Amino acid sequence: MPWMNKRRSIPDGLWMKCDACGAMVYKREVEQGLWVCPKCQHHFSLSAPLRIGVVFDLGSFAEADADIAPTDPLGFVDRIPYAQRLQEMQQETGLKEAVVIGRAKIEGRDTYAAVMDSRFIMASMGSAVGEKITRAFEHAGELRLPLIIFAASGGARMQEGCLSLMQMIKTSAAARRYRDRGGLYVAVLTNPTYAGVMASFASLGDIVVAEPKALIGFTGARVIQQTLKAELPPGFQTAEFMLEHGLLDRIIHRKDLRRELAMLLDYCKPVFDGEPAA
Repeated sequence: MPWMNKRRSIPDGLWMKCDACGAMVYKREVEQGLWVCPKCQHHFSLSAPLRIGVVFDLGSFAEADADIAPTDPLGFVDRIPYAQRLQEMQQETGLKEAVVIGRAKIEGRDTYAAVMDSRFIMASMGSAVGEKITRAFEHAGELRLPLIIFAASGGARMQEGCLSLMQMIKTSAAARRYRDRGGLYVAVLTNPTYAGVMASFASLGDIVVAEPKALIGFTGARVIQQTLKAELPPGFQTAEFMLEHGLLDRIIHRKDLRRELAMLLDYCKPVFDGEPAA
């Protein structure tokens, strides 16, 4: 799709308010800083097209399985019918689902990638998301390429019931098969990465990194606090807390992400059937 290989501009308007520090910042400065607040270094959430433009070599991303789209197997209705919600999300985001997969290059290095987009029902994992993540592992294995997944999710796709929960098993099994073939899987956790996504493929990377201050966990801090009836430690569920307690291998600032991911691909080349990937 043509939009996949274009760098996007921030919407019209000269100023914007930082979600973290509340400062009014010049939009052009934020854009030039890869959508990071110049005052407090808060990392704004990126859409899938923006993420692709920031991380991968310009024009190198070739989308795969673009025709996979969600259905409404349960005829689910909450505030509005699920089918209507899907149509609205597709029109609003230009995506068919909350994840985009494809082959790409990062500083000249071939890789396979999956990029989640929290604009689409908070990147919740339904059947189509699980299928595309699974295919990303399968395609990376067939092409003998490393796989980078940019995870971002608010939870399971409740409108698909147990079919959504089944994607945790499906994607975890795909990750294991890919690893057994000798693949290298790098998981990049962005803000936020929660629930079934975090409890499955997002935590199974050979290398797990995150952007600064990304919120990471299975459920929200308030739910945990109410369940445990105890005060939670300061900074609980932030990337910094997770790094300190061993869940992450590294926290990487967005301006360094391209370079450091390329270095990881050089240092940790996948080995398929005893031979390095082509």
